[in-house]
Amino acid sequence: MNFLRIPGRAALDLLAQFGKLAMFTASAVFWIFRPPWYGRQFFRQAIDIGYFSLPVVGLTTLFSGMVIALQSYTGTERFSAEGEASVATVVVLIVTRELGPVLAGLMVAGRIGASMAAEIGTMRVTDQIDALDTLATRPMQYLIAPRVIAATICLPFLVLVGDIIGVFGGYVVAIYQLGFSPASYLDSTLEYLEPFDVILGLIKAAVFGFILSIMGCFHGYYSGRGAEGVGRATTNAVVYSAILILVADFFITGLVFVR
Repeated sequence: MNFLRIPGRAALDLLAQFGKLAMFTASAVFWIFRPPWYGRQFFRQAIDIGYFSLPVVGLTTLFSGMVIALQSYTGTERFSAEGEASVATVVVLIVTRELGPVLAGLMVAGRIGASMAAEIGTMRVTDQIDALDTLATRPMQYLIAPRVIAATICLPFLVLVGDIIGVFGGYVVAIYQLGFSPASYLDSTLEYLEPFDVILGLIKAAVFGFILSIMGCFHGYYSGRGAEGVGRATTNAVVYSAILILVADFFITGLVFVR
C-alpha cells in the first residue's frame, strides 16, 4: 500500500489548500460588506489597478485587434467571403466577448496579482500583519477587502477602454492595409455589435478582477518565510490566477454565450 501514500498525501494537501482558499474567499467577501471601509486604501489600489494598467491593456488589445483583422481577412478569403462585414463582425465580436476581458485579466494578473502577493507577502515576512492584529486592525478588512473591491470594479472599466482600442486597431488595419471603405466598415461594426456582447464581456472582467485579487492576496497572506517564500507566493499568484481566469472564461462562455 506504500505506492498509494504519495498520491494520497498529494490529494489531502490539495483538499486542505482548497479548503483554506474557500475560507479565505468567504472571509474576504464578509469583510467587504462590514464597516469601517478604508477609502484611502481603496483609492490607492484603484489608481494602481485602473490607471497604471491602462498602457499595458491598451497596447495588448490594440495589436490583438489588428492581428484579428488580418487573420479574419485571410480566413474568410478562403471561402470567398472576405469583405467589410465579415472582418468587422469578427473583430468586434472577438474583442468584446473574448480577447478584451481575457487579455486584460491576464495582463492585470501578471502586473497587479504579483504586486499584491509580493506586498502582502513581505508584510507577512516582516510581521507587519501580526502588528495590525496587535493594533486591533483586522488585516482582512484593511488589506484584503479594499484590493478585492478595487480589482472587481476597475477591471470592467479597463476592459471597456481595451474594447474600444482593440476595435480601433482592427479599423486601422482594415482601412489602411486591406483597403476597405471607412464608412462601410463602421456601419458593419455597429450593425452587428449588440449591447449584450459588451455587457457580458464586462461581467467577465468583474469576475476576473475578483479572481486575480483573491489569488494575489491569498498567496501573499500565506506566504512562506524569507525571500524564497515571497518569490514562490508571487509566482503562484500569477500562475493560479491565469489558470482560474481561463477556466472561468470557459464556463461563463458556455453558460451565457452559447445559445
